Amino acid sequence: MKKALITGVAGQDGSYLAEYLLSLGYQVFGLVRRESGDLPRLRAIRDRIEVRYGDMRDEASLNAAFQQAWPDEVYNLAGQAFVPASWEVPAETIEVNVGGLARLLKIIEKHKPFTRIFQASSSGMFGNADGLCNEDTPLNPTSPYGTSKMFAHRLIEVYRARGLYAVSGILFSHESPRRTPQMVTRKITLAAAAWATGERTKLKLGNLQARRDWGFAGDFVKAMHAMLQQQTPKDYVIGTGESHSVAEFIAEAFAVVPGGRGEARLDALADYVEVDPRLVRYGEAIASLRADAGRARRQLGWRPEVDFPGLVKMMVEADLAAAMASTNAT
Repeated sequence: MKKALITGVAGQDGSYLAEYLLSLGYQVFGLVRRESGDLPRLRAIRDRIEVRYGDMRDEASLNAAFQQAWPDEVYNLAGQAFVPASWEVPAETIEVNVGGLARLLKIIEKHKPFTRIFQASSSGMFGNADGLCNEDTPLNPTSPYGTSKMFAHRLIEVYRARGLYAVSGILFSHESPRRTPQMVTRKITLAAAAWATGERTKLKLGNLQARRDWGFAGDFVKAMHAMLQQQTPKDYVIGTGESHSVAEFIAEAFAVVPGGRGEARLDALADYVEVDPRLVRYGEAIASLRADAGRARRQLGWRPEVDFPGLVKMMVEADLAAAMASTNAT
């Protein structure tokens, strides 16, 4: 039985990956911080995984978790992932996103160098590139978050050159009902669900024309696993190849709920949303940044299964079900 250690197992990606690996027969160990609470995303599988407590900034705790798991595969999904927060705490962002990975790589190289490691890189490394981006597209980050991910991405390359099986998945935006509420997609779907229950407060957002290549997190974790099963370690871009604006996401979301328009109409957004210039991200452009996942299709056999309308519908329906349950409970 293969053993896997997932850092950030309590997050969106970590929970989907843990479920997927369990379905493949893995023994799964997950690293969480003690302040992670009751681990709501893991409730369905909590009794099937081994949880270890640790901090990406503390090498001793990482080493203890590694020794206890003694994994065949490590998936590094932990990190500071909120771009606006990276401007507030740039040093902490780098310490966690870069320093944490450096500690893991050191531990693997010293104790079990045949362990394979996956690093969650980000399309944020491309900055405001316009059009399709592949593994050879120049990196030009525009935030401390993107810069930290670029540094970690290069660190994977350095250790791969030293002989470790180390790969990066350059992940474009990926969402799900498990996305944290401060992310724009969950803000939208939570607002749509509230609208359906009678709430009429307008949602405040920044640049509605900002575009993203949005996919489903449950699809992305399958690509992560496939990357570590290849004979030769390589980096892969993972995404859908399509971009949609925040405005399109809003229109799709409010088309789903009862009392919405019943169809995706961009001209009706003023009913639901108020633009707040203070929420516009520094350096954010309208560029149509999209993933060229051709290498993943050819070599991993990976393709996204959930399309954009299906993703939005999935998220809205989950938040609507939770909102209705809360309303009925009161």
